[in-house]
Amino acid sequence: MKNTNDEFDILRKLDKKNSFTQRSLANELGFSLGKLNYCLKELKKKGLIKINNFKNNNNKLGYMYILTPSGVKAKTKLTINFMKRKMKEYDELKKEFEAKK
Repeated sequence: MKNTNDEFDILRKLDKKNSFTQRSLANELGFSLGKLNYCLKELKKKGLIKINNFKNNNNKLGYMYILTPSGVKAKTKLTINFMKRKMKEYDELKKEFEAKK
């Protein structure tokens, strides 16, 4: 999984709410079901999330995605990088705007 924006979006969603069906999570993120499935497997391989299904639940489609301590750390790092990028964009736009005055 090379797209850190996708990783960031998934970790943010799972941090807010950890019980989703893959289809509902894919819809919320605007991902195809296949893409989300691949991303979740990669996040699990990296040790950033744990995936638990509800074995005793009649709705076998429900899963719980739990951020591991490494996942929380990665989400924090991605959040900081995201904010740095946005601040840089803001500063560049502000300079452009002031140059046009």
